[in-house]
Amino acid sequence: MVLPAHIPIPDEVVAIARRLEEAGHEAWCVGGAVRDTLLGDVQKDFDLATSATPEQVQALFPRTVAVGVKYGTVGVLDRERVLHEVTTFRHDVRTDGRHAEVAFGVSLDDDLARRDFTVNAIAYHPLRGEWRDLFGGVEDLERRRLRAVGDPAARFREDYLRVLRALRFTARLDFAIDPATWEAACAAASGLGQLSAERVRDEWVKGLATTRSLRRLISLWRKSGAAAVWLPQLWSVEGLEAWTGNDAPVSRDPVVLTALCCHDPVAALSRLRASNSELARAAALVAGPIEPAGMTTRDVRRWLAAVDSAADDLAELWTLRHGLPFLWAGEVAAIRRAGAPLRRADLAVSGQDLKAAGIPAGPAVGQVLERLLALVVDDPTLNVRELLLVRAKELACTP
Repeated sequence: MVLPAHIPIPDEVVAIARRLEEAGHEAWCVGGAVRDTLLGDVQKDFDLATSATPEQVQALFPRTVAVGVKYGTVGVLDRERVLHEVTTFRHDVRTDGRHAEVAFGVSLDDDLARRDFTVNAIAYHPLRGEWRDLFGGVEDLERRRLRAVGDPAARFREDYLRVLRALRFTARLDFAIDPATWEAACAAASGLGQLSAERVRDEWVKGLATTRSLRRLISLWRKSGAAAVWLPQLWSVEGLEAWTGNDAPVSRDPVVLTALCCHDPVAALSRLRASNSELARAAALVAGPIEPAGMTTRDVRRWLAAVDSAADDLAELWTLRHGLPFLWAGEVAAIRRAGAPLRRADLAVSGQDLKAAGIPAGPAVGQVLERLLALVVDDPTLNVRELLLVRAKELACTP
């Protein structure tokens, strides 16, 4: 790969780099934006690495955010109040596989040496058009290979999250993993239990959002040993044989994709400490049914009434599994436009109306409302107050 003399850097980033350089500090573009730009994916969100300390960065710019000052990162706000991360050159003093203690006052070369993979350890000077590639990252990009910087076992021991990052980058970039890096990642997988659920969940969600192939992502998690530690509910690749959907789906909703990839998505998301709303969505996807029982409008109304707010998630899951547009999408849209009654709240009568009509307070009221709802779901023209009150009295006398 022939490195370009210049790559497109947003003016705001260049301005931040120029201010740092004019104050006597080094400023380089680093990380994923440099990598992706070299792969032909033009980026706008560039991170900067600098010799300036966090305090010096804060003193140079009028609007900053203490993103992670402990680790050397300051967010600099440009004129449009867009935040750009500026991080001081650093090296690890000590790590425990989960947390790192860093020290400043080192060179760019030292900073690049602590990074995870060679393709993420390429630096570009936005003012001089100069490149710094100490570990063969450009060659690895050309060969489409993911390789750890230096000793792969040491890199993973420093932070076990790098194992999951390796899986994500491999699936996202469609790269091969360097054999020594893969061997070290598999050996380090047992340490993944030290990570917080939140960090693992973030990696899982990022992986779902960016992978080119869901099957490959699942395979990497299983073969590396990561699934055994965090997501034993993942289907085997063979277990997805009945799934005929697109292997790189348009939908990237993490709850729906987890339901697609796991035989027990509720347990999987609970292990990852997903929110209560996400767990409720996963439970509704499991409960289903995933599709109406037939093709008639009545079948679709009955399904919508049964699944309630889960309808869109279930339709999305159906599409992912079959690789086709949801067959009932037109009927769903028409029913919603018509405002057909599908919930108790849509009924023309309330529990108070039934009690006023003489139906005893208690469970009987709820039972009658459910039976009335079933009637109007089948025939929306019955959703008239007078008609429903008559039917309610009849139903109250019928076991």
